[in-house]
Amino acid sequence: MSSRAQQFHALSQNPEPFDLLVIGGGATGLGVAVDAAQRGFRVALLEAQDYAKGTSSRATKLLHGGVRYLAQGNISLVREALHERTHVLRNAPEVSKPLAFVMPSYAWWQAPFYGIGLKMYDALAGSAGIGSTRFLSKTELLQRAANCKTAHLQGGVEYWDAQFDDARLALALALTAERLGAVVLNHARVTGLLHDSADGSPRVVGAQVQDALTGEPTTVRARCVINATGVWVDELRAADGAALHRPVKPMVAPSQGTHIVVDRKFWPGEHALLVPKTADGRVLFVLPWLGSVILGTTDTPRPDLPHDPAALPGEVAFILREAANYLATAPTQADIRSVWSGLRPLVKPLDEDGQGTAALSREHTVLVSKSGLLTVTGGKWTTYRAMADDVLSRAAEAKMLERRACGTAGLKLQATTGIAPQDLTATHVQHMAQLEHAITAEDVLARRCRALFLDAARAEQMADWVGECLRQTTGLDPQVAAFKALAQRYQWREGRVL
Repeated sequence: MSSRAQQFHALSQNPEPFDLLVIGGGATGLGVAVDAAQRGFRVALLEAQDYAKGTSSRATKLLHGGVRYLAQGNISLVREALHERTHVLRNAPEVSKPLAFVMPSYAWWQAPFYGIGLKMYDALAGSAGIGSTRFLSKTELLQRAANCKTAHLQGGVEYWDAQFDDARLALALALTAERLGAVVLNHARVTGLLHDSADGSPRVVGAQVQDALTGEPTTVRARCVINATGVWVDELRAADGAALHRPVKPMVAPSQGTHIVVDRKFWPGEHALLVPKTADGRVLFVLPWLGSVILGTTDTPRPDLPHDPAALPGEVAFILREAANYLATAPTQADIRSVWSGLRPLVKPLDEDGQGTAALSREHTVLVSKSGLLTVTGGKWTTYRAMADDVLSRAAEAKMLERRACGTAGLKLQATTGIAPQDLTATHVQHMAQLEHAITAEDVLARRCRALFLDAARAEQMADWVGECLRQTTGLDPQVAAFKALAQRYQWREGRVL
């Protein structure tokens, strides 16, 4: 029996229920699993597809306090995120690093206006700061940002945030949770919740699970069940509500963020660029990342919840148009190497009856249903650790778990240094399959190695030999055809996604 099969069987063979069952292997769920395991709880985590498959692998790759939140006056959110940024940098240095930004000024008032705000950003960080904001002359700015437009350029501002590899950080969390004793399993789909009505009121006590690779079913029981499925939390909430014969109003309004990737020639330096206000009022980033450049992001409401959302032509055109306002040599559609989108779980604040009461929030929300299902959604990667602490505190308040101290602030995460696509070998793929839970071609080429996000056409060309390596190592179907179809959707041709 393979190690994965043994793990799957271990889910239902425990003589007593787990203390905690986490459903969802994105940033939030993985953070909860690590925190709970570190506190000594018996933990199981189930991910229907692969760790960070959804929103958590499609972030803007920034660990940041949120400059735009500062402009909105959300001081507490910014302060928390700036301090949490430091924990990630210290605990996962293999996949995160400080990053300097430039904000060019094309009018006399821009540098002092934005500079004062960024000085406040530094002040909120306090001892957690990683660099000081400074004003730049035109010459100094062009030394850091050689491809900035020079017409009317007066100078600018330099400030500091941080950058990371989101999918690799997710994997580091999964492996760390496993090292701490948790049972962590990807490609394990929850098909339903288990309820016990012995006390007269249905209470959630576990989940029905299916191995997404073999179809084998099992059940997992737990004292506390966490719904950490991100933008899809309302699906489980609805299933829980049906058991209670109680309708559930959705708490998430998804918003799509799209990014495009181009060659480094369009942004050759090591600094990033922040455009403080685009035509739609958002900020736009130009970021060096893994040898390429990311341009993004958008903020487009979506009524549906696809697992692989496609970029819209208008989003790509918007990013290229806004970037061209600042780049002397700007990319066109023909220069796009990859285009990808993710869904953000913006939260409708709820009152005690689960009714929407206010505008959408980008902060996280923790909600306990009448059956005891604990749902967490919203937030962002930078604050994953604080979100996990909040979840376990709420579980303790609800008497589902004992109150134990959080110890993750200084917890070093399992090292998972990434491999550049051009350096990927059969030995690397075997390692990913044996030690990093990779099973499908997508697991390898989208998240263990970021080939799909950097150059979709190249990733498609790599799929056959990667799939064969996986098949020989795991004996399972690497789903090569499905990955090739996905890679086609990440390639931009003639103004549309193929």
